[in-house]
Amino acid sequence: MSRHLVVEHCGQTLWLLPDKAIYWPARHTLLIADVHIGKAASYRALHQPVPRGTTDTTLARLDTLLAAYDCKQLVILGDFLHARTARAPATLAKLREWRGQHDGLRIVLIRGNHDRHAGDPPAELAMDVIDEPWLLAPFALQHEPIAHPQHPVLAGHVHPVYLLRGRARQRLRLPCFLLDTQVSLLPAFGEFTGGWTVSPGAGTRVFVTGDGDVWALNG
Repeated sequence: MSRHLVVEHCGQTLWLLPDKAIYWPARHTLLIADVHIGKAASYRALHQPVPRGTTDTTLARLDTLLAAYDCKQLVILGDFLHARTARAPATLAKLREWRGQHDGLRIVLIRGNHDRHAGDPPAELAMDVIDEPWLLAPFALQHEPIAHPQHPVLAGHVHPVYLLRGRARQRLRLPCFLLDTQVSLLPAFGEFTGGWTVSPGAGTRVFVTGDGDVWALNG
């Protein structure tokens, strides 16, 4: 099993995983955000030179997590498919094959902005697709990082990365989790997603991922 960091957040024990996911043991739930399946294919459709095999790699990483943790439910905090062009026959065939290997797993997709453009996943993928927020006490699970009036939010959308600076002017951008009492962020799970450098406030806990580990940058 990969190393993880156990944190207490809003009265819940959460495991921050090096592979940019959260395991919620009390709910037997794996949480990921911003998968962006088919993004590379969408770029290739525009004749842009991009890497191949990103869908295979993303699904293989997800397989590893589902095997390592006692998951009864997978929750995707938006942006599962990147665009309508992500519905290439080869991509959909890979998704159907992958889903068949996890037919006992409940999958909940909370629609994000890319999902609204791409359309809901094909019915044979057997996903529960819902609009945000999805209330799973004590959290409001969302794609957009917008505060909820009654519940702390777990969200995606931003693809947060944190910039580490060394004494010799080294710079390293690493995916990060941001935990806050109002709105918390997960890093993007997908292989070909990029990131947005964040500048968290004093009350926000920052946890960066890299080299198979997760570590806290502040209290």
